[in-house]
Amino acid sequence: MPSNPSTDAPSVYLRAASLGYAGAAVFDALDLILPAGETTCLLGPSGVGKTSLLRLIAGLLPGAEGQAVDDRGQTIGGRIAYLAQQDLLLPWLSALDNVTLGGRLRGERAAPAATDRARGLLARVGLAGREDDRPAKLSGGMRQRVALARTLMEDRPIVLMDEPFSSLDAITRYELQGLAADCLVGRTALLVTHDPLEALRLGHRVLVMAGTPARLEAPLVPAGQPPRDPADTHLLALQAELLNRLGQAKRAQGAGAP
Repeated sequence: MPSNPSTDAPSVYLRAASLGYAGAAVFDALDLILPAGETTCLLGPSGVGKTSLLRLIAGLLPGAEGQAVDDRGQTIGGRIAYLAQQDLLLPWLSALDNVTLGGRLRGERAAPAATDRARGLLARVGLAGREDDRPAKLSGGMRQRVALARTLMEDRPIVLMDEPFSSLDAITRYELQGLAADCLVGRTALLVTHDPLEALRLGHRVLVMAGTPARLEAPLVPAGQPPRDPADTHLLALQAELLNRLGQAKRAQGAGAP
């Protein structure tokens, strides 16, 4: 059964965001909307500013201009869960303790209900019976499952993900894509990825970030609900279009390089 955030997921608005680096504009006056309860996927050439944009939305980019707000114009701090490319598990903690780490860092009192919920999330990601294992005893895919469970344990309505499956083998990546799509139902999510098919499988909308300063192109909107069948002919046609857009973006970036 899909999980539901503890509060209604808002739309997220970023207006006139700007960021400079080494005297050059990474992006300038950039606007972005993340529709409520949907997953938006973001692709683009390396170095175009995708991770910087993600970190700006999360409030982790001092010096950048622009602030992400919700439908009412309120800041979204405290309503975000962040899933990084690396699992970032603490090696001296068990899988269960890694999942419940956020609450302990906030000084929340341990409660049986929280432990039960963490065990339930680990079971949901396929790790029932591995709760006491430390990261060294888990495969890369298993560790990333723990990281996903830890993200869901935060029960935030907004989820930001920075290439969380890029280091995994093809089968594990495929499995976790399906799991993530199920877990993100009802949440407002932004997934940064370099994989066109992953974006088309998981995204309600797919955006390409391109240019110098970077801009966001018109979205591609795949039919149906995630996770989509990668063999679907409509999806394959969109993949060809998306690859063309990415090729154009990379060539434009190269042409604009000093």
